[in-house]
Order: sequence, then structure tokens, then C-alpha cells
Amino acid sequence: MLIQVVNLQKIYRMGPVQVEALKGVSFQIEAGEFVAIIGPSGSGKSTLMHILGCLDQPTGGHYYLEGQDVSTVSDNELAEIRNKKIGFVFQQFNLLPKANILQNVCVPLIYGGVRGRRRQLKLAEEALRQVGLGDRLHHRPNEISGGQKQRVAIARALINNPSLILADEPTGNLDSKTGQEILGIFRHLNEEGHTIVIVTHDPEIAKQARRVIQIRDGLVQKDEVIA
Repeated sequence: MLIQVVNLQKIYRMGPVQVEALKGVSFQIEAGEFVAIIGPSGSGKSTLMHILGCLDQPTGGHYYLEGQDVSTVSDNELAEIRNKKIGFVFQQFNLLPKANILQNVCVPLIYGGVRGRRRQLKLAEEALRQVGLGDRLHHRPNEISGGQKQRVAIARALINNPSLILADEPTGNLDSKTGQEILGIFRHLNEEGHTIVIVTHDPEIAKQARRVIQIRDGLVQKDEVIA
């Protein structure tokens, strides 16, 4: 079992007001699945994504990642889990503007303690070739298209061979054709055995996954496998 979420709760306190973002969410995700978590604005899906990505911790309940209860670990332990076990792909790409794309993809290796600049560059080049950017290694982010920037972000997410690739609205800044190309990369990665979780508000994007978990009002409303 890669992910097990048990009665997950998250309460935000704003002065005297309490907001229940998650009200007791439970589900499991096996290694190798391709799952879309979908819900409208305010449904709790972004809060859930932050917890799954170890960017936040729940108020109640438990989150197990590869059998480890990460609900109550220290901030330093969370940072190590984020770096070694989770690859992130964000809507805004989050690339370093002054670094070329090869250097951008190297960043998680540096934080992950992979030594040797030559080895770092070799691994980054392999990841970029995997997403079809072998001929753009020395371009900077302002010299490539939005779709290519997202490919760089995917290569960066892959670089440490994470247990989970977590994508937050990964096609949100792309036109529909480019968005479909990016989703095609995710499908291909999933076919190779990578576990993919996409968080989205768009039903058409969610249909590209093999399983859809629908969140509404802080609860799982529906959990279905797509044929």
C-alpha cells in the first residue's frame, strides 16, 4: 500500500472562527495507480493535496506513506520525505529563471545529497530526454514554451525516482492541445510503473486518470475506477 488516509481532518482557525476543510477523509492508493482528485473551489482538495505532499499536517486522523505515519513527524522529517519520496508538478512550473533547464532539473539532486556534478548533470539529462527535451538542455525557462516548461517540471519531479508524483492543476496554464500532450506524458509514466496523483477541478482532465476521487465539502463524495 503506497498511501493510506484514515479519517483525515483539517481545521483552520481564524480568530474565533473554525473552518473544517476536511471532515474525515479515508481512502487508499496502491503503488502504480493513476488517480485524479477532483473537486470545486472550497471542496478541500487543495488542503488534501498539501497533506499528501507533506506540505501540511492534518488536525486529526492519519496519513501513511509507504507504511510510515507521516501525520505527526517533525518538520525536518517532512522535508526529507518531500525530497526523496514525492515529486511535485505545479501549475506555475516554479522554475529558476536564471538557470538553464539542465540546472533546474538538478536542484532536487543537490538537496537530496547526490554528490558529483557530472553525475547530477547526467541524471538530469536522462530525465529531460525521457520527457522529450534532449535538444533543449541549455535553454533557459524564458527561451522555451509553456508546455516545455511543464515537461521540465515533470523531469525535475522524476529525478529522485520518487514513490509518488503529485501534480497540482498541471495543465492549468496551458492551451488544450499542449495540456493533452502533458497528460499523455503522465499516462506514459504511469504505464512505466510510476504512481501519479493529479489534483484538478476539471472533469475532462480527471477522465484521463484511471481512478477518480471526488471531494466535496471536505468529504469523499465518490471514488470510482474508470474503465
